[in-house]
Amino acid sequence: MFLIPLIACEPTSGDSGDSAQESAADCNATSWTSGTYTLDHGGVARQFRVYVPATYDPGVPAPLVLAFHGWGGDGGEFLDDPTVTAEADARGYVVVAPDGLGPDEPGHPATSWSFRGSTTGLDGDGLNAAVVGDSTDICDDALTTDYAYPSCDGVAQNGCSWTQCQDDDVDFVLALVTEAAENLCIDTGRVYAVGGSNGGMFTWELGQNEASAGTFRAIAPIIGLPHRGYLAPPARAGGTPVLLITGTQDRTVPPGAWEDPAFTTTSDGDTYYYTGATAITRVWAEAAGCSTSSAASSVDVDVPALDCRSYCEGGDPLPPVLDCRAPMGHTYELSWSWPLVLEFFDQNR
Repeated sequence: MFLIPLIACEPTSGDSGDSAQESAADCNATSWTSGTYTLDHGGVARQFRVYVPATYDPGVPAPLVLAFHGWGGDGGEFLDDPTVTAEADARGYVVVAPDGLGPDEPGHPATSWSFRGSTTGLDGDGLNAAVVGDSTDICDDALTTDYAYPSCDGVAQNGCSWTQCQDDDVDFVLALVTEAAENLCIDTGRVYAVGGSNGGMFTWELGQNEASAGTFRAIAPIIGLPHRGYLAPPARAGGTPVLLITGTQDRTVPPGAWEDPAFTTTSDGDTYYYTGATAITRVWAEAAGCSTSSAASSVDVDVPALDCRSYCEGGDPLPPVLDCRAPMGHTYELSWSWPLVLEFFDQNR
């Protein structure tokens, strides 16, 4: 693997009060500055942006957040937002925002992240087949645009497939974390994943996949849920903390009603099926040792109009599995969601 700096800025430094699991003596020499880089992964050039906070101290291991954009986006969805960089400065987080794949394929300008069901077009268990006309697909093929990528020829089982098959995204992310730790002073015990929409869906994969689950201390999907039937708990022993943020007016990835474990259906012109917010957070709460026999309890996170609930008690002050729903559509609302995400990550050291 090799790195090619495309854009580089002067490094910044400062003091950081974050605790770290590795000593400063274990850190590698700093060679990354804020800018854009390319990583060769399996013969595919993968581009990513790096933000080194103003408070970064090369002698103190810093927490790392990987931020995954939505379908058709890029790392700028996060790193071009002033709230993201200001909060990273204030809290000492290095932020790495990679780009998904897709634009090099003929007729496919949309970058994407691949996760369970998104490439095959098949749902997780087929248990809802009777409800949707004996279908075991992740969409109603007749009512949904065919987004299939050329790289998924032979993988896609129907016209519901909608993400790339050029590269193994999970393995790429693990390689990227390794590269970050080799080029910056990173606390490898404090590596986190946040994503929006398609990128948020991918963060569930990072927690469910045995290859990657041990790398990430916590995840925060924003308006992103697994496809129907993919209800696997986190692969990490004892569970993985998760902060889920969805929009009650979201027609693209609807969360469903509170305490309703049924799958949800897109109503934005296509007809995709998703695991509901209640169903997935129940499973992850149970993995964290929390009881789901009663309704989730309200949690005050000091964000107006945001309704947050959890099956878990405790936390300081946030519980380890938190389901938050805002009266919004398919948007990130980073002005308040990003500070909440980093507060959640701060708590899960």
